[in-house]
Amino acid sequence: MKPGRNPTTLPWPAGKAPSQEFCDEASRAFVLESYGLDALEDDEELAGITRFAAQLCGAPIALVSLVEKERQRFLSREGLKERETPRSTSFCAHAMLHPEPMVVRDATQDPRFADNPLVTKGPGIRFYAGAPLVSDEGAPLGSLCVIDTEPRPEGLDDLQIAGLRTLAAAVMRRLRNRRDALEAQGLLHNSEKQLRMLADNMPDLAWSCDAEGNFDFYNARWKLFTGIDGPKNAEGWRQLVHPDDEAAAMDLWYRCAGEGIAFDAEYRMMHTSGEWRWVLSRAHPLRDPAGEIERWFGTVTDIDVSRKVSEQRDLLARELSHRIKNIFAVVSSLVSLHARNLPEVKPFTDNLTAAIAALGRAHDYVRPLDGRKSDNLAGLIKELMEPYRLKEIGHITISGDKCRVGASAATPMALVFHELATNSAKYGALSSAQGTIDVVIGVDEEEGKVSAVWRERGGPAPKPGAPEGFGSRLLRMSVEGQLGGTIKRRWTQDGVVVELSAPIEAIST
Repeated sequence: MKPGRNPTTLPWPAGKAPSQEFCDEASRAFVLESYGLDALEDDEELAGITRFAAQLCGAPIALVSLVEKERQRFLSREGLKERETPRSTSFCAHAMLHPEPMVVRDATQDPRFADNPLVTKGPGIRFYAGAPLVSDEGAPLGSLCVIDTEPRPEGLDDLQIAGLRTLAAAVMRRLRNRRDALEAQGLLHNSEKQLRMLADNMPDLAWSCDAEGNFDFYNARWKLFTGIDGPKNAEGWRQLVHPDDEAAAMDLWYRCAGEGIAFDAEYRMMHTSGEWRWVLSRAHPLRDPAGEIERWFGTVTDIDVSRKVSEQRDLLARELSHRIKNIFAVVSSLVSLHARNLPEVKPFTDNLTAAIAALGRAHDYVRPLDGRKSDNLAGLIKELMEPYRLKEIGHITISGDKCRVGASAATPMALVFHELATNSAKYGALSSAQGTIDVVIGVDEEEGKVSAVWRERGGPAPKPGAPEGFGSRLLRMSVEGQLGGTIKRRWTQDGVVVELSAPIEAIST
């Protein structure tokens, strides 16, 4: 396994010999490679350190030398033209293994170097002083050295030794900064690669653009869907949007981009197969700390299948609704036809016909159609309860705050109160001539909630604890699932009480 480096590792302590764990060539080579040394050759910061080392020690030559397997390379040189020499002749290969700077006062008198070609030939080394360069892990890398062609019996004074050690630490700081930068780049590259893979493999088309609307990113799914490269700006999208949808979609995009608000639209988009497919297109702005838009990120989701299935279901539901309404009309006509020659039952048939008509209006809420009479909650409940009203008994009262009911909330709200009324007619207050129902509507703007309390009195004694039937599950699913609200049922001595609560936004949209 290749040795790794803990990002929190401190610099190797001065005066401590390199770690034996990192002295083998494989480990050293791995550490050396991690610095990206090619980019550090003739580095200005290292050159400045090298010049100062030569001046500090009064030496004609100074080097930042890193020892590799076959050579020693000079990242920075002062007073020497060569960029490298064979490792076999390297003084620094010895110096890097010492805990303190290695000083050779006269190489001709040192058995380690007396026969070294660098001594017997050019440049004719006589004096050498090298401070070890050791990595954070403890791997010996080379040395910062000064060289003279004249022997120095006195060596270096304390100030020069201390200075050489300090400059070697500065060299290691430069190398450490380089390695940290490479590691950060590697992490960034890997992160970008992972993000790109994520974007390219997500099922949606993804894109981004700058604040001016210049598109600079599309994931791979874009070309798979459209068959073309992504356009450079919003105008380039026009050719991909169905002519019947293009004006509305583009106008909405420019309005959202101008106001800095989220974009959300459904339209038909040209597929690479040549067919128009329904898509859901969304975009959100990314803002800087000052609140200014920096970028836009968006997705395009293929909803063609679900859209067509929904349209088919809607068509079927409308057909069923139409047929049910026809049944109400037929029943009403039959009642009128059979009562035509029976004037004594006319009051009854008038009431029955009115009740059938009220059922038809209530049915409009179960499957919302155009032409509803009321757009508020109290009006909706009133129309739903119309079939159960008897003119001679005021047993249903609706009171409280006004609350608008939107198109998407009308159906679940209608299902809830239709189910409550049906249950009441079978088992509760509406099954008794003395029964009453009070519905109180409340709107709490501060909490953002709408409440409705359905309270029955005067009916048969309630039977709490019965298992939850389909109707009860329907109530709960309608309120909790579709409206994001809550519904609670409790029994009192007078009758059942149902408490409903839902967000204003869910009710009004």
